[in-house]
Amino acid sequence: MKRIKGENGIICRLPGERNGYFGWPTVTRLDDGSLVVACSGLRRWHICPYGKTVLFFSQDEGKSWSVPRVINNSPLDDRDAGIINSGGKAMLVTWFTSHTWQYLEGLRQALGVEEVSSWKETLKGQQGKNLTTWLGCWSLLSLDGGESWVGPFPTPCNTPHGPVRLSSGQLLYLGKACPVQNHDLPVICATTNDGRCWETIGQVPSGKGTENGNYFEPHVVVLASGKLLGLIRVERLKEEQLQAGFINFSLFQTESTDGGRNWTVPKPTGVYGSPPHLILHSSGKIICVYGYRRPPYGQRAMFSSDGGKTWDADWIIRDDGPDHDLGYPSSVEMPDGSIFTVYYQKVRAEEKCSLLYTRRNLP
Repeated sequence: MKRIKGENGIICRLPGERNGYFGWPTVTRLDDGSLVVACSGLRRWHICPYGKTVLFFSQDEGKSWSVPRVINNSPLDDRDAGIINSGGKAMLVTWFTSHTWQYLEGLRQALGVEEVSSWKETLKGQQGKNLTTWLGCWSLLSLDGGESWVGPFPTPCNTPHGPVRLSSGQLLYLGKACPVQNHDLPVICATTNDGRCWETIGQVPSGKGTENGNYFEPHVVVLASGKLLGLIRVERLKEEQLQAGFINFSLFQTESTDGGRNWTVPKPTGVYGSPPHLILHSSGKIICVYGYRRPPYGQRAMFSSDGGKTWDADWIIRDDGPDHDLGYPSSVEMPDGSIFTVYYQKVRAEEKCSLLYTRRNLP
């Protein structure tokens, strides 16, 4: 097995807190060297009505972290926070909201009487006008390093790790159209005013032998040539699709050479794991990190030195997860060329999920 040696650490772990669950993080590095992590946090479980959009800051390259700072707490469950450096001290945070009522009946037995009663009180505020007003995809913009925020602004699509920024300052967002529907294919949206308003400019086609409802949680990277390379989480495959050789919870690849207006038909990479997060390293390598939700549970990476034509996959970042509730890793390159990767995972099986990191060099 291929293993990447690195230094592991903790961003936030609150094992004794009832609302101590954190998940689906994204990391960015500001121009002043600060690291900022956005996530859905101070919640109770993987599915619950209590999620908030939370930030953590580090001024010492990830050695120590601030306490959780809530920047958004809508009446609904706020999930999957993306964050990008928009230049200088500017940063954009994205998330989507969930209609938690739909999960209550299915979780009633697992939750127990006391927790169901607590949910019901909270869910009273998640219907009517609050539901119609807040159900959707959103962003907040800070121009001063997170001291103050502008928004929220509605966004036309969503993906866990948010948009990417071009050298021109334009933002491109490859995600599922909002409100997120399982049968929708990923679309590409663009903005030139830091997310205040967006234009939908393209859509990814459906791959041969797959259905629109198989595609989720894409991410895109801009290569040196200007080509866009996207990877997409593909799952919910039917038995006939599995028999045809497709892999459930795996990565499919698509590309665009015209700024995102047209995309190639997604093709399977053959790599199990999802969802993807991509960066272009200063060495020229493309780095993709992804969660690995079968034993041994953990986080993995793959690399391409030829612009995505081939991948060296299944490098283990760590494989000590107690169960499959983990993943959504994202990375930034540090000044020395090392890679700082953030993800969520349990430290112990009986605990709620924490935010963790690994800093490593390229293998």
